[in-house]
Amino acid sequence: MKFKLIAGIFFITVSTVFGQSKVGAVDIEVILNNMPEMKQVEEKLHTYAGQLDLDFNKKMDGYKDAIEAYKKEEASYSDTQKREKQEALMAMESEIQKFQQNGAALLELKQQEYLRPLYAKIETALEKVAKAQKYTQIVQITPNMLFLDPAYDVTAALAKELGVTIKNAE
Repeated sequence: MKFKLIAGIFFITVSTVFGQSKVGAVDIEVILNNMPEMKQVEEKLHTYAGQLDLDFNKKMDGYKDAIEAYKKEEASYSDTQKREKQEALMAMESEIQKFQQNGAALLELKQQEYLRPLYAKIETALEKVAKAQKYTQIVQITPNMLFLDPAYDVTAALAKELGVTIKNAE
């Protein structure tokens, strides 16, 4: 008897808690891609990527010049000098490989740095929308979502809060 009473209270409590929850969804990428500030971010990233390319090309040119110089003078080097020059060339090659490997990571870090203020702006507006529409949770729409009732999509409301015009993808 006591078990039935406890189970009944538990059921009522769980029903009440879940009954008060309201979950919405938002497509942050749509918002982000339509924000006017995104053009500046893309321009900055393009400039940064261009600078990385210039730096890479300078390293490659220096490496090619060093190889040519080595080939021209190789016959005049002692064994010790050859070894030192070859080690220097291998060090340059290693540095270039590291630079290449780190280039994508550097670009991604820079992108995160430039997007951080936009995400903060989105977060602030999303909190306002969630409170105004009494959502207890808002999840991000992902390609893995199988179904979303459009009534729970707050993307348009968030865009309106931010003053962002969403352009049709078609």
